[in-house]
Amino acid sequence: MANEKILIIDDDDDLVLAMRLPLEAAGYKVSRAANGEEGLRKVKEVNPDLIILDVMMDTTTAGFQVSLALRSPDADSEFQAFSKIPILMLTAIHTTTPLRFGPDAEYLPVDAFLEKPIEPAKLLEQVRAHLRTR
Repeated sequence: MANEKILIIDDDDDLVLAMRLPLEAAGYKVSRAANGEEGLRKVKEVNPDLIILDVMMDTTTAGFQVSLALRSPDADSEFQAFSKIPILMLTAIHTTTPLRFGPDAEYLPVDAFLEKPIEPAKLLEQVRAHLRTR
């Protein structure tokens, strides 16, 4: 846990704060982006060790677009160097829409799909588990 960098891409200020506090208390360096476009820029700036990604931000599927960009199979993708960063998708979409889905290498390339709200202990457990496998 020595200074790993976590990028939270989420537009909900309260939720970001609720995640930032336990993550920083556990020794992680936390950065934040409020939408998908800013998130993709921040990935290049921060080079995080793990990304926590919301689905619904400036558009209903913004998080999907971010994960697809980061995990593009195109060898010439501008995000190729970041394609192995673990992505934890954290969303309330299952409680706010009839959509149902989970991680899928082709259509939803994330490492884990977690429901909001998430307890701090469970968040830390998931972060630690996915950083270990990196």
